[in-house]
Amino acid sequence: MKGFVGKWRIVDMEEWDQDFIDADVKGFITFSKRGTGEFQFGYVHGYMDYRPSELRKADTIEFSWEGNDEADPAFGRGYATLHNDGLEGRIYFHEGEDSGFKAIRM
Repeated sequence: MKGFVGKWRIVDMEEWDQDFIDADVKGFITFSKRGTGEFQFGYVHGYMDYRPSELRKADTIEFSWEGNDEADPAFGRGYATLHNDGLEGRIYFHEGEDSGFKAIRM
């Protein structure tokens, strides 16, 4: 999990363009040493609880999250994999959309 710790800049998402990703703040995802984290893209903000994946590759974590989408409560799940010098993953909204993302270390 040490390889994930730190702040990452979201540079690409399947469902939204960079203007939306950076609409409120520059899109980011962070992972702490304690197994928690945070992300924001567009007007979506979430707090995560993450763990090493038991079903995927060793360099993958899975997380649950809760937060908001604009003013509405939102929650879901996701995963992230270390890939070359970056991060690739997917964020799922409970009973809603999902999008792949790519991020680079800040």
